[in-house]
Amino acid sequence: MDENKEESKDGGIRFNSRAELETHFRDCLGRSMSTLVMFDPDFSVFPLGTSDIDAALRHFLAGGGAIRLAMHQTDHIERQYPRFVRLLKDYGHKIECRVTNRSLRHLTDSFCIGDGVHIVRRFHCDHMRGEAAFAAPAATEISLERFAGIWAESVSGLHATTTGL
Repeated sequence: MDENKEESKDGGIRFNSRAELETHFRDCLGRSMSTLVMFDPDFSVFPLGTSDIDAALRHFLAGGGAIRLAMHQTDHIERQYPRFVRLLKDYGHKIECRVTNRSLRHLTDSFCIGDGVHIVRRFHCDHMRGEAAFAAPAATEISLERFAGIWAESVSGLHATTTGL
């Protein structure tokens, strides 16, 4: 086994770098057919602004997929990811973004879950250390529950236009 592809006790693939995170994120996106749910404080490490991710997300959404993003701050996406903002304009009916309230700002993990069975997650947003698991519903359970709680406590945010229409 490649030393950078260390497997955890529960079968997940551990990673320690941004490049590995991005590789696993692309894999998660490529495997997903219907839903992507994501939480990150600001999405600065997810490559949402690259042309290949834009193309993959467009393909995913055109095929019937839906995306839900929850975050603490929208600034990074608004300033650094114009492709994602255009995607939001084009597919606003299939993408919903929410911003956490102050009581949740202490949450520092980060994850992307595809179809409830694939997950890429960082243990803390200040570090690249994390784990990915594919076709592993049990690996997503805790993060899906966390996402449901975060989603319920968040408000609508990051709209394609300043009026949100």
